[in-house]
Amino acid sequence: MPIATVNPANGETLRTYEAMDAEEIERRLQLAEATFRTYRTSSFADRARLLNRAAELLDDAQQDIAKVMTTEMGKPVKQARAEAAKCAKAMRWYAEHAESLLADEEPAAYDVKDSGASRALVRYRPLGPVLAVMPWNFPLWQVVRFAAPALMAGNVGLLKHASNVPQTALFLEDLFHQAGFTQGCFQTLLVGSGAVDEILRDDRVKAATLTGSEPAGRAVAATAGDMVKKTVLELGGSDPYIVMPSADVDRAAEIAVTARVQNNGQSCIAAKRFIVHTDVYDRFAERFVAGMKALKVGDPLEEDTEVGPLASEQGRTDLEELVDDARRSGASVLCGGQRPEGPGWYYPPTVVADVNREMRIHREETFGPVATLYRAADLDEAVLIANDSAFGLSSNVWTRDEAEVDRFVRDLEAGGVYVNGMTASHPAFPFGGVKRSGYGRELSGHGIREFCNITTVWHGA
Repeated sequence: MPIATVNPANGETLRTYEAMDAEEIERRLQLAEATFRTYRTSSFADRARLLNRAAELLDDAQQDIAKVMTTEMGKPVKQARAEAAKCAKAMRWYAEHAESLLADEEPAAYDVKDSGASRALVRYRPLGPVLAVMPWNFPLWQVVRFAAPALMAGNVGLLKHASNVPQTALFLEDLFHQAGFTQGCFQTLLVGSGAVDEILRDDRVKAATLTGSEPAGRAVAATAGDMVKKTVLELGGSDPYIVMPSADVDRAAEIAVTARVQNNGQSCIAAKRFIVHTDVYDRFAERFVAGMKALKVGDPLEEDTEVGPLASEQGRTDLEELVDDARRSGASVLCGGQRPEGPGWYYPPTVVADVNREMRIHREETFGPVATLYRAADLDEAVLIANDSAFGLSSNVWTRDEAEVDRFVRDLEAGGVYVNGMTASHPAFPFGGVKRSGYGRELSGHGIREFCNITTVWHGA
């Protein structure tokens, strides 16, 4: 895949970039290692000052970078601005909380005495240069939710961004430099995916984080395992959205539309499988389909556009194949399901019902504005359908019955359970999944500690 900005609204190639050669990669690895030696000793106050400055600069650049993101990967520009604002918020959150999240921990006095120590503590120390392999769908947010905690912990970052968002990748490098971070604290590596293995095998790179596809995650995990390096993986998702009879069905249907088509449906945590109790199925389906039909699809740079194009032509083809396979296998397409005429990689909001477990659309992630609709006889069947997936990123449940909430929290195989609302990431809450959705956590205190050397300090009596 070339390193290039290709506008998905019309297929026009706007800018292309040459991949960095081996000499430039080596120079940047040397710089990262040298910078870490001094940056690791900086104070939390100094790091926070720089990160707060980066947030200010991002706020100032919000309009411009939003247009760049929209042009590179097609998200509606209003959502792009919201993404930039969210990134600035996360920077400020980590600037404020990192020191307390990484404060020394003192074991209980009894345990210290029992160990034969006069005193003991647990200290969090940075690891070193961390390689981040990031995707295009949230080209700012995916990076910042790694970079903000990593920099506050005293690590330095090496970004290998998706090849179709090079301008956003370079903006991020410049943003941190302009904020006052020394050059080696955060560097963008303009390289293809084929260069990742060798970079990760370099002894100067101490760990890696990846958000992306399952095959990409397997490749990074295999290399990291061979080199005995820590990794955090956030891979695909096929999140269930369960609606029970006690729920506010109209509200659930309204939020379901946003939950499915956010970011043009290209979100790992977007609700994708809508599992509705039979007693309220018809009512929910009617309102949900009407909401999907009413969405405005169009130029993502227009303020009132709600769904823009998919980020790539291949992405649209993959989505079409899943819908066509389901249709041939007996599924009902309640709306959408046909590629529109004209330029750009558009696909309409689509609802597919009468899905069975043999269909590809049931087993694979639909990365676009396509929802699958299931009827469940009771709570037990809803849980069975929800867990009948290789993925386990997040989940959504709509019910006013606290006993049902307890069952869902206990039994759903997912890294999150969102009750009477849609899944959303926030810097204060851990984010990640189970099964083939990956391992490890981003955000919160859990995320900032993922790339720390958790050190026991013991003093003899």
